Amino acid sequence: MSIDNALGLEHTYAAALEGLYAPIDPAGFPQPALLLLNRPLATALGLDPAWLEAHGAAVLSGSAVLEGTRPLAQAYAGHQFGHFNPRLGDGRALLIGEVVDPAGHRFDLHLKGAGTTPFSRQGDGRAALDSALREYIVSEAMHALGIPTTRSLAVVTTGETILRQRAAPGAVLTRVAASHLRIGTLELFASLDDRDALQRLVQYSLQRHYPERAHGGAVALLEAVASAQARLIARWMAVGFVHGVMNTDNVALSGETIDFGPCAFMDAYDPDTVFSQIDQQGRYRFGHQPGIGAWNMARMAEALLELLADDRQAAIELGQATLDRFQSELRATWLDLMRAKLGLPGAEDDDGALIQALLDAMARARADYTLTFRRLADGLEHETQPDLHPEIRAWLPRWRARLGASAPKQMNQVNPLYIPRNHKVEEALSAALAGDLGPTTRLLEVLARPFEAQPGCEAYAEPAPESFGCYQTHCNT
Repeated sequence: MSIDNALGLEHTYAAALEGLYAPIDPAGFPQPALLLLNRPLATALGLDPAWLEAHGAAVLSGSAVLEGTRPLAQAYAGHQFGHFNPRLGDGRALLIGEVVDPAGHRFDLHLKGAGTTPFSRQGDGRAALDSALREYIVSEAMHALGIPTTRSLAVVTTGETILRQRAAPGAVLTRVAASHLRIGTLELFASLDDRDALQRLVQYSLQRHYPERAHGGAVALLEAVASAQARLIARWMAVGFVHGVMNTDNVALSGETIDFGPCAFMDAYDPDTVFSQIDQQGRYRFGHQPGIGAWNMARMAEALLELLADDRQAAIELGQATLDRFQSELRATWLDLMRAKLGLPGAEDDDGALIQALLDAMARARADYTLTFRRLADGLEHETQPDLHPEIRAWLPRWRARLGASAPKQMNQVNPLYIPRNHKVEEALSAALAGDLGPTTRLLEVLARPFEAQPGCEAYAEPAPESFGCYQTHCNT
């Protein structure tokens, strides 16, 4: 079934990057139903929410194709848990096209769970409702926190039952991204030793994401992505976010957070926090994310090595210089973010030691990461002794001495009160699987204003009760 292309979708990826995708004729689903629509996002993209409510179930499940459009599954390679896989790609997703918003920004509309593709690797290509809702909740929370991220436009149920960790209704998530270009996309052409195609991919990536660097070639792309990723990971670290699966196929060239399968936010601070059930060695633990970011950028430099310079040694030196800048920019960005969280005026050489001393005290105290910073701010604002563990109270004089007589900036404008607490997310998902979407919509409402205390929402700010136990996440693929 085809429908008039009222969304005005375009297809620059398909036109520019032949060989990086497989055209798909989606099978669709017999009983798709629109469950959740992000009306503010639709409006921001220049899409008509009323049209989406009327036709979204068919179009955003892949059950109907817009006239003149070219659904496709993107191809890419990638390093997964340190091991190179030359053939990955969209195994359960379709790019149905690109939309240009009123400001002229281009975004992919990408359907996750729309069925099998040539890259499905013996999978069924489907997604479960809890997986789709989880990405919707966490990606929208990340957006509200001001962290670059893909977003979620809609969830459509399919009428099927999917078996993953549990039986669940089938669903398709519509993901909105600046693009789905990844380090793994570069690695695919590099692994094929197709220099011309790799050059074409570099130029398309620059024009789409870093047009001001469009004439700089592979060096400019490597530098731009390294800077974007350094700033992104620093932001994750500042809010206690654990991505969980930082494979190179999950590193977006745009600098957006992408792939929310096993991610979660910390309650008690612990740099060794791991949530993903499959990360048995803790490769992607919270405190290792900066190191993994550097490792991933090294893989990008390797993929681009032949394009960085004609002389191999010169290319290696260019790549190493970019990695050095990545590490220094991530550290500098993180320090600035942490200074803001603590209300510190200016920058002093000892700030890193002061911040680390607090984190060490929090780790010993098993203190809640998010609430500790709110309590510090509240103690200053009300000139009271904050309700903190003795380990942290012993650190307070150092902090107050660093503040001096200066009035701290509004710390609560950068320290969230509400994050997607794991137990609240699970409560919402369990209710949705039982047919009650109310807890999900209420959680989304709270998370849309993460820095503002909302009367009656105290439970959303509290860490999980002890009865919640040790939390583990799953990819659900």
